[in-house]
Amino acid sequence: MHRFLLTPRWWGINVFVALAIPVCLFMGTWQLGRFEDRVDSHKEASAGRPALEAAAPLESLLPVDKKTSGRLASASGEYAEQLLVPERRLDGRSGFYVLNLLRTDSGKAVPVVRGWLPGPADASKAPAAPTGRVEVTGALQASESSTSKGVHAEGGLPAGQLGVIGAASLVNLVPYGLYDAWLTVQTPADGLTPVPAQAPSNTGLDLKAFQNLGYTGEWFVFAAFVLFMWFRLYRREVETLRDAEAGLLPEAGEAAAATPGATAAATASATASASASASANGSASAAATASAPPAE
Repeated sequence: MHRFLLTPRWWGINVFVALAIPVCLFMGTWQLGRFEDRVDSHKEASAGRPALEAAAPLESLLPVDKKTSGRLASASGEYAEQLLVPERRLDGRSGFYVLNLLRTDSGKAVPVVRGWLPGPADASKAPAAPTGRVEVTGALQASESSTSKGVHAEGGLPAGQLGVIGAASLVNLVPYGLYDAWLTVQTPADGLTPVPAQAPSNTGLDLKAFQNLGYTGEWFVFAAFVLFMWFRLYRREVETLRDAEAGLLPEAGEAAAATPGATAAATASATASASASASANGSASAAATASAPPAE
């Protein structure tokens, strides 16, 4: 009864199932691993850095990656231009960052967020930066981009304001080199609220993490669906063979039995039509002969 499994059609079905299920399981496991990696990175970021962790020189922590993001970095130099970063939220309130460029001993500058103030960006509310040589310690952060969360990427800001904190957005505003990173001071003065360090990109339980979890479920569902469809096709094939063996499929037999009768009826009909045609032709010939004039 199961010899149908060896037919070319079923060979193709079996090969497809044998390949599809491992692929679906592999992809589902891979997506699950991606989700677990993001959960682990979220736990590491949530744990925070030790309070007594010693600050490292800025250049020793560059470039910024998942391990160095949030680390305490130190740099010395003099504060230069002061800029305001509007539309930044902190603890559910809207406000702005007070940012200064710190020109270091290397000649390059690093953006330093000295703190946050509530309300719309107003230069008159922002306290001036200390003058002279200063030593700054802050949490290291990667440069923002136009797709970073909470940035003002539309442009059109007035002079003295900055929408995205990063070297790419500052390179045309200052005449000196810039580090591709920024610092947020964790112990600000002058009534400023400290800006907490943010988790590095592509880490944490964000939308992408839950997308990985959703893809995991989809791949496992695909594997189950392939197996279900194979079993359904197999069961239907077996039931069809059993019905045929039990004589529960009369359509073929009835059609074969009805064929001789239909042939005989068609033959009789054709014979009657031929006879009627011959009789009509004979009558017409006799009538023509009777009406013809005698030959002289």
